Amino acid sequence: MKAKILSASAPYSIRLAGETIRNGGLVAFPTETVYGLGCDAFNADAAAKVFAVKQRPQFDPLIVHIADRTQLDKVARALPATAQQLIDQFWPGPLTLVLPKQRAIPDLVTAGLDTVAVRMPNHPVAQTLIREAGTPIAAPSANLFGYVSPTTAQHVADGLGRTIDLIFDGGPCPVGVESTIVSLVGPEPELLRPGSITLEQLSAVIGPLRRSSSVVDQPTAPGQLARHYATQTPVTILSSLKARPTLHKNERAGLLSFSQASSMDERFAAIEVLSAIGDLREAARNLFAALRRLDAQSLDRIYVEPCPEEGLGMAIMDRLRRCAAP
Repeated sequence: MKAKILSASAPYSIRLAGETIRNGGLVAFPTETVYGLGCDAFNADAAAKVFAVKQRPQFDPLIVHIADRTQLDKVARALPATAQQLIDQFWPGPLTLVLPKQRAIPDLVTAGLDTVAVRMPNHPVAQTLIREAGTPIAAPSANLFGYVSPTTAQHVADGLGRTIDLIFDGGPCPVGVESTIVSLVGPEPELLRPGSITLEQLSAVIGPLRRSSSVVDQPTAPGQLARHYATQTPVTILSSLKARPTLHKNERAGLLSFSQASSMDERFAAIEVLSAIGDLREAARNLFAALRRLDAQSLDRIYVEPCPEEGLGMAIMDRLRRCAAP
């Protein structure tokens, strides 16, 4: 049975979605970053269904989404001063904080860790759903584990449409890459995953942050595995914006171009341009949808132009390197 796709503007939709969450069901919903696959954060059985549907390993924790401060107190048992500074500056928004967890959060949600990853999304549909459900919502991205994240309701339907209860359609996600994740449980703040809240912005509020290793065996937050956000088609990242690959004979190749400059190369069977003017925010917003379109072209390989690794470019290149990993 296919999941129902409900428009967020339909008056009955939010009531049905909230009821589905309360009853232990799974609802895909938009946030400003990507679409999430949500369940009641306190329901271990519902969380188990999320892991099963996504084929997600249970050592990879979920992010808990909240709508207000009272819900944060139910999820996290301590709030360092640095956490309050970041909350004041960036919540609601695409920033996830790793904090000591309350015992009421099931171990499955946190992969057995004594910490919880939590954020307050800045998307009206996500906020309304959390309030209607009356509970924090645990939600990874609404796709099969390891594949390119979904930024539209149709992306969700293409991957999980036969295995979940509802898809809540709130239009394309405006940011397009997953949230920045900062851990505040160690001796110093640590950037675990770059996102649209940049390292420079964070440092301006709380001072220097340590950057975690790009690859870990035991994730403390989502998005830390070597290969992730990956297409089925092999991906090669070019050495520079001006570099051009030597294509093998009869190789059917695609190009993910950062800007318009390379879009006229006729050697490629398919070309996607992230931003005609080379704007990093536009590039991030288009990244996952462009990768999905190229992946659907039956290509032998996708070549990718790198973008400047500054600001939001750090998050874009993080996703591309994991996509290209063997």
